[in-house]
Amino acid sequence: MITQAVVTSAAAAIAQGRADRPGARVYSYRPHAVLQRGFLALRTSNALVFLTGFVEPVIFLIAFGYGVGGMIGTVTVQGVEVPYAAFLAPALLAASAMNGALMDATFNVFFKMHFLRLYQAMMATSLGPLDVALGEIGWAMIRGATYAVGFTVVVAIFGLITTWWALLAIPAAVLVAFAFASVGMALTSYMTSFQQLNWLNFWLLPLFLFSGTFFPITTYPDWLQTVIMATPLWQAIAMMRGIMFGVFDAALLFHVAYFLVIAVFGLYATSRRLEALFLR
Repeated sequence: MITQAVVTSAAAAIAQGRADRPGARVYSYRPHAVLQRGFLALRTSNALVFLTGFVEPVIFLIAFGYGVGGMIGTVTVQGVEVPYAAFLAPALLAASAMNGALMDATFNVFFKMHFLRLYQAMMATSLGPLDVALGEIGWAMIRGATYAVGFTVVVAIFGLITTWWALLAIPAAVLVAFAFASVGMALTSYMTSFQQLNWLNFWLLPLFLFSGTFFPITTYPDWLQTVIMATPLWQAIAMMRGIMFGVFDAALLFHVAYFLVIAVFGLYATSRRLEALFLR
């Protein structure tokens, strides 16, 4: 009884402190509570699943970068001639950030939403929909940053980094994770069955194969190049390659702006959907 009274008093104090703030119904300035829950879940049951996202790009780098790369030799990209493994590494980093963020923002979010009823419980407290959206998307960003740091270390050990500018690929991967997670969570809020999530794999596989991951898109017809350059994974790969090869131009600024727009739109859409679903 004493514990319950303490918890109730704390919740009341938070709600009272929140009442006079603008947008109090939507945001309580406490997304860190959602992040804390993510860390606790990682410690208890999700650690192995979390690590698989790091292993996958390393396997691809070794298998294709050095296996296939031994037959290809060098590749010229953005005016820079590099070994095929160095050409492949930024693309795998971008794909890893994308996959890690989407897995968190789709399958995990769907399970929390429809089976654990976690978001309903969260928003029965002082948390608002924007807190939940920022917390979940922030967790996906942490996952993307972790993969980026680990993979960058591996790439450095293999001697594929030629400039200190490559360290900027880590915040770039976080931005990519933010954009994909925000849109992924918004889309997941419309899904009603696990079968609908299979559409994610339906789109991700061709996106991974045709976005210039393994070879320059200049091998495609002009019309198909235009279509591919509009896709988010190609934008992510081009941004990563520009950073890791030290090529800073107007195109790089466009890539950054592209993901900022997607991230802001996805965050807004997610918070509005959570509000519509759970604060009716």
